[in-house]
Amino acid sequence: MAGRQHRIKYHQRGEVITTTMKTIELASFDDFLHLARRQPEPQQLLFVFTRNELPEGHTPEQAEHYKAGQGGHLAPVVCVDKAPHEIGGFSAFVEEADGNIDDWAVFFVAALPGVANREPTPLAVEEALDRMVESVRIGQVGTYLAFDRSGAPLQFASVN
Repeated sequence: MAGRQHRIKYHQRGEVITTTMKTIELASFDDFLHLARRQPEPQQLLFVFTRNELPEGHTPEQAEHYKAGQGGHLAPVVCVDKAPHEIGGFSAFVEEADGNIDDWAVFFVAALPGVANREPTPLAVEEALDRMVESVRIGQVGTYLAFDRSGAPLQFASVN
């Protein structure tokens, strides 16, 4: 897990506030899990598992590309929340996922922090998961981390 320091200046009512923000580079899901466990506030990790599918109304050309292992879209199939301490590591996490979800390809994850040393409420978790599933469904995934079946982080680029 490598990182870089960034100095950021915020302007607020004529004042300049300088803070230091650290950028973390994650090499694996286990790096993310380690970081989540070190946070000062209790958290729930939110997961949306997806599978690669052909979109509704696909063209014959899209179907050909899909058969060749290209194209399709990531459709949400299962969402779940877990506290960081409930996950033993990536291998155990994948084993549990494989036992409950058929043919998943990628999962997206976000952290929902608690407040005042309290875990997020069940309602806050449910609402955040609903928003996350909808964001993934419409392809708005830029605010989430994504990992493949090997635990490697993924980056998505827009295709024109």
